[in-house]
Amino acid sequence: MKLLSFSAGGNDYFGAASGAGVVTLNDKVGHPSLAAALAADGVAALRQAAQGTQPDRKLAEIEFRPVIPQPNKVLCAGVNYRAHAAEVSRELPKQPSLFIRFADTLVGHGGEMIRPKLSDNFDYEGELALVIGKGGRHIPVERALDHVAGYTIFVDGSVRDYQKFSVTSGKNWPGTGPLGPWLVTVDEIPDPSKLTLTTRLNGQQVQHSPTSQLIYSIPQIIAFCSDFTALSPGDVIATGTPEGVGHGRKPPLWMKPGDTLEVEITGIGILRAHIVEERR
Repeated sequence: MKLLSFSAGGNDYFGAASGAGVVTLNDKVGHPSLAAALAADGVAALRQAAQGTQPDRKLAEIEFRPVIPQPNKVLCAGVNYRAHAAEVSRELPKQPSLFIRFADTLVGHGGEMIRPKLSDNFDYEGELALVIGKGGRHIPVERALDHVAGYTIFVDGSVRDYQKFSVTSGKNWPGTGPLGPWLVTVDEIPDPSKLTLTTRLNGQQVQHSPTSQLIYSIPQIIAFCSDFTALSPGDVIATGTPEGVGHGRKPPLWMKPGDTLEVEITGIGILRAHIVEERR
């Protein structure tokens, strides 16, 4: 099942994608958001509500929101592919290396990714992300996948010159983190280590890697995060980017206004964003 958040007619909704349409689920389950529905009833209730129901809207007519528009936490693993660590001359981390993103950095599928006025060192990082379905603390590695609602795609848009002196500032400019287009539930992706990630900038392939190349696996990342913070339904965890990023190239390849970025992951789909200049 593919779950998504969207806007239509000036209102925000969530639902289940079905072919070229979407089944709106707010009224059917009595919750205002996908995160609230995951926390209260879980994926099984959403599947039951959508089952056998005809779509009430067309996907082409909605505005995609970030799959979780206002997550309580967005946790991101850095330097989590060996080849990426090599291309940026970084040592392999001795444990998962995590940083935090703000909710206002998130962008929906097909939306605008904003290049800041103060920098043209605007880089792409295509990533596999997961959404927590069942919260917890001190989650054992062997049970970590039981806490996942599903998987989605994330772009960790990075302002590299700011990142050199502060990861927080380089990763938290508004409108730099596309997330979507939807959450694919775990029954459709039983093994997230058997996917392939491809990033394209203006149609040119710039990243291509199996997710099996992660240094720290998804269960290890979940367990590590849950040791230092309580995870909650709707929390988003991004798992890191493979090699091919712009600042690892000679000369560097920066995103610029007018560009189109696509990240595709097998079993999930394509997340697309259009690069624009900051307007204020």
